[in-house]
Amino acid sequence: MHVLLDENLPHDLVAALVGHSVSTVQGLGWAGTKNGDLLKRASGVTDAFVTMDGKLEHQRDISVLPFGVVVVGAPSNRMPDLMPLVPEMLAALDRVRPGKVEHVGRAGKGRDRLKKT
Repeated sequence: MHVLLDENLPHDLVAALVGHSVSTVQGLGWAGTKNGDLLKRASGVTDAFVTMDGKLEHQRDISVLPFGVVVVGAPSNRMPDLMPLVPEMLAALDRVRPGKVEHVGRAGKGRDRLKKT
């Protein structure tokens, strides 16, 4: 599966997502791209988009996307906070389907007060 990491996640996470081909928004030269344009660019490039932006699914119609979205709820985007969630991330990547959202971590944690659905 090809995975795209949002710019709010550290590059070190690439190595932790074993078994997947992982790119980063920055690595593709898309840093600073607004969510709408970013999701358009990601179409046809990725199977899953991983982000800590809990507002994304409320601001955009995820159901029309040709890839799935994994929203990570962690206290911060630092690796010590993300590493315990890697097994959940890997499981979510196995489950996520185009146009669907999978939540990882705990609701209410992270910058955007993620909500579980």
